[in-house]
Amino acid sequence: MMRIMLFLATNAAVLVLISIVFRVLGIESVLAENGVDLNLTALLVMSAVIGFSGSFISLAMSKFMAKRGMGVHVIEEPSNATERWLVDTVRKQAEAAGIGMPEVGIFNSDQPNAFATGMRRNDSLVAVSTGLLRSMKPNEVEAVLGHEVAHVANGDMVTMGLLQGVVNTFVIFLSRVIGHVVDRVVFKVERGYGPAYFIVTIVAQLLLSILASMIVMWFSRRREFRADEGGASLAGRQNMADALRALQRTSEPKDLPGEMAAFGISGSIGQGFKRLFMSHPPLTERIAALSE
Repeated sequence: MMRIMLFLATNAAVLVLISIVFRVLGIESVLAENGVDLNLTALLVMSAVIGFSGSFISLAMSKFMAKRGMGVHVIEEPSNATERWLVDTVRKQAEAAGIGMPEVGIFNSDQPNAFATGMRRNDSLVAVSTGLLRSMKPNEVEAVLGHEVAHVANGDMVTMGLLQGVVNTFVIFLSRVIGHVVDRVVFKVERGYGPAYFIVTIVAQLLLSILASMIVMWFSRRREFRADEGGASLAGRQNMADALRALQRTSEPKDLPGEMAAFGISGSIGQGFKRLFMSHPPLTERIAALSE
């Protein structure tokens, strides 16, 4: 909760600062001189409400959507030795990380993968695929679980959600400013909105969303290194490296569906421009980082 409050306070301060900068630089007066009747402060507030609402709703529903979307079987009472070992391992790691016991689940997928999600550190979900359990040794699975528990302990799901809220805010804000300026200055629409406003706003929002995605994915890649370090601390550095090498042997790593992609243990590979949209760093880089 403190993380959320501090993040919201920081971003409220950013909104206020931008509003002040617009006034000091005379941007509002310049727009007014060109017939652009736009209340930038009100637009900032509206953009923040829209931008953060979607992000928080998504975060609040993350566990429910993960269970339904991925078909996760939550282990309430272990029915076999594997399930019992999974629950015991996560419990031990959660205690070491200082977080509440997450729900533990298994989902059907031939792809070796795992993810963690949840709005709060003490009310999260850690799930592994059947493919991961079949293809990895126990010490490697333990390291993967440690990696996911580290995500929870680091508050990565909340931070990612808040970051998405921030970039959503500025995408909405800037796209509407651009659309409004083009509508008033270029096409000289004096009252209401002409077709240019809606067309330019949509195009600007699409382009700005691409740039925003690069920022979010950059942060996602950075936090994977932190989670690897956390997994190494909880399960052993050699085990974490072995787990990543086991993933490296997968012929074609793939992202998890939808919003779960950023929270998996591995993701798809990309080169050149595509690399900017990768949620995970290349496994070779992660292995090398562990040996430093």
